[in-house]
Amino acid sequence: MLSDLENPPSVLELAQQVGVSVCTLQRRFQELFGMTVFGYLTDQRMQLAEQLLRQGHCTVAEISAIVGYSNPSFFAAAFKRRFGVTPKECLLGKKIVLQ
Repeated sequence: MLSDLENPPSVLELAQQVGVSVCTLQRRFQELFGMTVFGYLTDQRMQLAEQLLRQGHCTVAEISAIVGYSNPSFFAAAFKRRFGVTPKECLLGKKIVLQ
């Protein structure tokens, strides 16, 4: 899942890859990580996006695509919810407010 954040497997595909049912995968994932599969994926996408923005080598639109968002506006909204600043503010060096 983490090797392809741009196009991750579905929960069904992930369950098949590890050889368990969808319900078992979701339950065990919650037990191990304290969040849903989708929540974990979103968290990993946001962490990578924050790292890439701090490096300053890509535009916000490029980073949005790299982490799997086809719509930069949806990416910007998710990033701001997670960190308390917009991706552009992060790119310009503003400190993260929430984590």
